[in-house]
Amino acid sequence: MQLFKKTTAIDFLGARKVATSLSVVLIIAALISLFFRGLNFGIDFTGGTLIEVGYPQSVDLVEVRKTLAAHGFDDAIVQHFGTSREVLVRVPPREGVNSAELSTQILDALRQQPDAGEIKMRRVEFVGPQVGEELTNDGGLAMLYALIGILIYVALRFEYRFAVGSVAALVHDVIITLGVFSLLQLNFDLTVLAAILAIIGYSLNDTIVVFDRIRENFIKLRTGTPMEVMNVSINQTLARTLMTSFTTLLVVVALFLFGGELIHGFATALLIGIIVGTYSSIYVASSAALALGVSKTDLMPVEKEGAEQDDLP
Repeated sequence: MQLFKKTTAIDFLGARKVATSLSVVLIIAALISLFFRGLNFGIDFTGGTLIEVGYPQSVDLVEVRKTLAAHGFDDAIVQHFGTSREVLVRVPPREGVNSAELSTQILDALRQQPDAGEIKMRRVEFVGPQVGEELTNDGGLAMLYALIGILIYVALRFEYRFAVGSVAALVHDVIITLGVFSLLQLNFDLTVLAAILAIIGYSLNDTIVVFDRIRENFIKLRTGTPMEVMNVSINQTLARTLMTSFTTLLVVVALFLFGGELIHGFATALLIGIIVGTYSSIYVASSAALALGVSKTDLMPVEKEGAEQDDLP
């Protein structure tokens, strides 16, 4: 399937300064938000008890918070879950009280609300603080190991300048995605961490396709500056990039709209990551490699000494 009737001739790298400025602004904003607001870690990372209850009618969260505070649960985090009749309560771990007792106490407190009706317990989850801390450390290490492995792989397959460019694009994608979650205070749990790792793989795949075409064209095209060769390569892979992103977005948007609350964070992270990853594979990765001075001689196959003599009769 051909998206364009002929290969485009867009000067992508001609706008690299504008794109770089935009990326720098977004990264700075993301880092500021992460530093001052932090991430809204889910129970997977923080530890504690999560209780989901169902009301027979719509309920006001302000009243729920007041009721819990009156019964000693002023540190509880209360939010709607799916509909205005479903309420999710997260409580930090308490010494000497197990999750079963804690969930019972919370349910009893909620049932004392005026006109609460028949409240039903939907589910209870408990994660110890030590397990939450281990998950936080392991999750950070997983992303770090992934980036180191990618750096080595791309350096061996292509050239170290391309490796730096690809890792720069991946770091760019991860920071911006985390920044959006921090700014909007979206729940960050294990499903979102899985989405972050999936974004790394998706963005890398897109970047590798572009780099592979750049390498081919550096060897094939006898004329043209590195910037011109890169622009030609990006334009040649543009149809493939857009088609892959579009078809992937169709699935992710469906998950985002109809997948339910349990995978809403996962779908949100993928939605942000695919958009940012498509942008970074075109601008960030290639621009970084160009800024580092990659040239045709860096990618030409090395001729063995004495090869010409070996070919003589």
